[in-house]
Amino acid sequence: MKTFGIGIVGCGNISTVYFHNTPLFKGLEVRACADLNQAAAERQAEKFKVRAVSLADMLADPTIDIIVNLTVPNAHFDVSMAALNAGKHVYSEKPLCLTLDQGQKLLATAKAKGVLIGVAPDTFLGAAGRKARELVDAGKIGKVTGGTAFIMGRGMEHWHPDPSFFFQPGGGPILDMGPYYISALVNVLGPVKRVSATSTIGKPERIISTPDSPKLGQAIKVETPTTIMSVLEFASGASVLFGASWDVMKHSHPPLELYGTLATMKIPDPNFFGGAVEIADASGEWVSVDTSVDPAGAINWPVEEPKNANYRVLGIADLADAVRNGSPHRSSATVGVHVLDVLLSILRSGEERRPVDITTPCQQPAAWTNDALSALFA
Repeated sequence: MKTFGIGIVGCGNISTVYFHNTPLFKGLEVRACADLNQAAAERQAEKFKVRAVSLADMLADPTIDIIVNLTVPNAHFDVSMAALNAGKHVYSEKPLCLTLDQGQKLLATAKAKGVLIGVAPDTFLGAAGRKARELVDAGKIGKVTGGTAFIMGRGMEHWHPDPSFFFQPGGGPILDMGPYYISALVNVLGPVKRVSATSTIGKPERIISTPDSPKLGQAIKVETPTTIMSVLEFASGASVLFGASWDVMKHSHPPLELYGTLATMKIPDPNFFGGAVEIADASGEWVSVDTSVDPAGAINWPVEEPKNANYRVLGIADLADAVRNGSPHRSSATVGVHVLDVLLSILRSGEERRPVDITTPCQQPAAWTNDALSALFA
């Protein structure tokens, strides 16, 4: 089996799980890392025994096959485009980029260069997402007519050491957390055809209160909506109420619920890979379906005190498998561009106070069996 050399660009908070999880999968090896902050690259390089290099050197390195783009959102397009033009496969953190035009350019460039481009989240490929898809495909809840999805919290200024970018264009709950929820819904229900939304900025300014942050006490000007309420109309006929807010002190909504003609289904937090899927039929009793025994379902993160199933890198393993075997690429940029279209259209609808049609084509990602996924684990 070919081993794909990986270069990680962006050595901030999220990079640690990518470094840590790569050895879980066959045929993947992190060989180098880069960051505008050389000290950050050197820290991760020393910790995980790889080389700290410049981006230019990484793109010129023939031993690097896949660039993993973990930069801040407004740098995603430039870094991914440079990697594609260098003939590298690319896997980007979400969102893929900040405009639909940029997304189409990335897709066209990847096709022209004969390489693949994928995008987070890959969480819907985890045990819970696969189980929800399996149950819906098998007709266990009947025809899905509606659903709800909620992202609710106080915001990022209470825990992130440098949260400013979360409140700038390209951030906010829609573009930061929305990809998890929309990707999970597209996996189960297929593509979205229309959205309607309202939006507002809850507070014009946020104060960084993260303990130990070097920017503790600094003010952040909020430049993107922080409360958005929307309705998603799917091509399948289902309608889902999607609420996203960083202006909520506490709430009791489950992350995802689907309402079918035979039963209701609860899907666990799509920011993670595992958790129990619950179904209630006409009896009114919830039946829990455990997914912890399935691949990418066991609790494993954080390493010191595991509380969640976190298998980030699964999408990269899927991309590498697609390159090797010509198999379906599930967390592909085609899906990512459709998800981006949905998210940007929600923001546009909220700004213009009118429904917006989704124009990007998208096929529902191919279902993935436990056996096929298991074969990718080391």
